[in-house]
Amino acid sequence: MPSLTPLHETYCRWDRTPPSQADVLEGLAQLVTMRLNDVAQELIKTIQREILLSMFGLSDQNAKSLQNIPYIARLYQSSYDMIFHYGNTLIAPGLRQIIEHFPKLHHKPLTPTLHFLVSALNGIIGDYLIKHQNPLALPMLIYDHYGSLQQGELTGRISLFVHGLCMNHLDWSNHKYEGIGEKLLAQRDRNTMLYLHYNTGRRISANGHSLANTLQELVQCNPGITSIDLIGHSMGGLVSRSALFYGKQNVHDWIPMVENLVCLGSPHHGAVLERFGFNLQDKLGHFPLVKIVGHLVNIRSNGILDLRYGSVRDDDWEHNPVRIGFMDDNRKPAPIPSHIDAYLVAGTIELEKRKNKTRNVIGDYLVSVKSALGEHPNPRYDLKVPDAHKAIFYGLNHFEIQYHPLVAEQIARWFYPSVEDENCTQIYQHLVDLNSIEGIALT
Repeated sequence: MPSLTPLHETYCRWDRTPPSQADVLEGLAQLVTMRLNDVAQELIKTIQREILLSMFGLSDQNAKSLQNIPYIARLYQSSYDMIFHYGNTLIAPGLRQIIEHFPKLHHKPLTPTLHFLVSALNGIIGDYLIKHQNPLALPMLIYDHYGSLQQGELTGRISLFVHGLCMNHLDWSNHKYEGIGEKLLAQRDRNTMLYLHYNTGRRISANGHSLANTLQELVQCNPGITSIDLIGHSMGGLVSRSALFYGKQNVHDWIPMVENLVCLGSPHHGAVLERFGFNLQDKLGHFPLVKIVGHLVNIRSNGILDLRYGSVRDDDWEHNPVRIGFMDDNRKPAPIPSHIDAYLVAGTIELEKRKNKTRNVIGDYLVSVKSALGEHPNPRYDLKVPDAHKAIFYGLNHFEIQYHPLVAEQIARWFYPSVEDENCTQIYQHLVDLNSIEGIALT
């Protein structure tokens, strides 16, 4: 049966306008009065039931029956109402009064700090924001190199940057380094740098569908586009792969235009911390009362859940009987289209070239080296990327590889290779001096 993703999702912002400062205040007001109430109410009920099961030895059916006794239900409801009284009577009205007194907030764009807040909330509870049509739910938008919404005609070669979980389009550079976009612009190849901003709490495959449709619309509105590069950091690499999978499946016009795919620290075979968190949650479930911790952890978004094994297809998750899925890797293969040159970058906190468990398991703190390089013992999952299209940066963590100048330099070498680079057959390995932008090329 064909998947309904993402058509079954209800969006509160069909016109694809970015949230304003007033939207942020209204969204927060809704969170403290509605969405957080729903989450907390269900969580409190679950915790109460767990206490009845663990401390009093009741069966699950008896615990639920006890909770439904009218007196206990009223007692629970009154305590619940009191907990959220201040949110309903003080916080939300206060936020809405600010909007009322300052109507210009409806037209004020988000500051970098508010972008950080909204992007983080979308990464953690983005699926809940969509479900309840909260104005904090981010639409999928494309920005130009200067942080404004993309407008005007596009021609020639475009490079689209796709950020990772809880991040935004402004995170591709920092106060110290200019970033990959600046490096590619310096090549003077009529490049246009574009930056995607999206809700990272959605399913990766849902964002993949949306990105595929967004790119289809982009090339139809801009027939002068000749080629496309996709550059994704972390989850952004998976969203890019998902878009390629569904774009090819739907015979989209933009697919033949894609020349390069670059993935920076992307968990193609899963993220260490998500698997660790799921495993810990499962183990804790065997201990009385401690299982409560598992219910707290279970609030994490669908986007985070997909990072467990790097799921990029709808059928990786849509038939699971429970939302959080299982520890088994039940993914379906999603090969990169053969005409595309794929380049994979891994970071590792190790400061020297040596094989040990730290490098193989922890990698850049969040993603192992093998996962970032797309390597898997099962040939169905292995991305089959040539060694010369891979790079390891010793001394860079998960977030530094997004904008470090040595990473930018490596990408430029791949896109515009010298004769020496064209003849390379080994993995590029760099030892990074964190006190300098210089590094040592080990290969």
